[in-house]
Amino acid sequence: MNQKIIHNDLLQLANEQIAEHSQRFFKTGKGEYGEGDIFLGIRVPLLRKLVKKYRGISITEVRKLLHSKFHEERLLAVLMLVQLFKSGDESVQKQVYDLYLENTEFINNWDIVDISASNIVGAHLYEKDKAPLYDLVQSKNLWERRISIISTFYFIRQNEFDDTLKLAKILLNDKEDLIHKAVGWMLREVGKREIEFEEEFLQEHYKIMPRTMLRYAIEKFPETSRKMYLRGEV
Repeated sequence: MNQKIIHNDLLQLANEQIAEHSQRFFKTGKGEYGEGDIFLGIRVPLLRKLVKKYRGISITEVRKLLHSKFHEERLLAVLMLVQLFKSGDESVQKQVYDLYLENTEFINNWDIVDISASNIVGAHLYEKDKAPLYDLVQSKNLWERRISIISTFYFIRQNEFDDTLKLAKILLNDKEDLIHKAVGWMLREVGKREIEFEEEFLQEHYKIMPRTMLRYAIEKFPETSRKMYLRGEV
């Protein structure tokens, strides 16, 4: 199976109406975060089915897919990388991880990051030095910063929260709304497992947190508690 065959298959599945909606939903206009991105109009569930259809594809061919100008082709590529990582031995996992971080310019929208970062970067670094996450969090690239915090979702699922909270603190002053949402989401996931860890973080930082970050973080709190945080009365 090669990239050209898959590309032609995807062209056959393209849907103009879905593509037009996606162009708007993923903010592809001038000056927006997804500026210039091009969509074929293929839903994620169908892409997941294609991962199974093309099982056995080589990492070399996946790299070619990842370099596509089409959003869904890049999304399919990271879904394939996730599958290759999960099914591969340590050597294959290292290749997938390296390819992923060497090609972050193509992992360039929130859905592509969110569907892959924790399952590749987080999974690979779980029992290793976390320094790469602290390099990514300082990047000028929005998507690399999002990769850094979303990768820790893997750690959160193992009930380990330190790196999430450290990275969240670094990102408190980030200017991008998509980072505020990602940090708030990860804080909420910490709270779903150990509420005291989230509350300790919030009580120290909630007054200076971006409003969107705070709203995402306290989304599941009881209404009374949520209102107190929003009013600054905790």
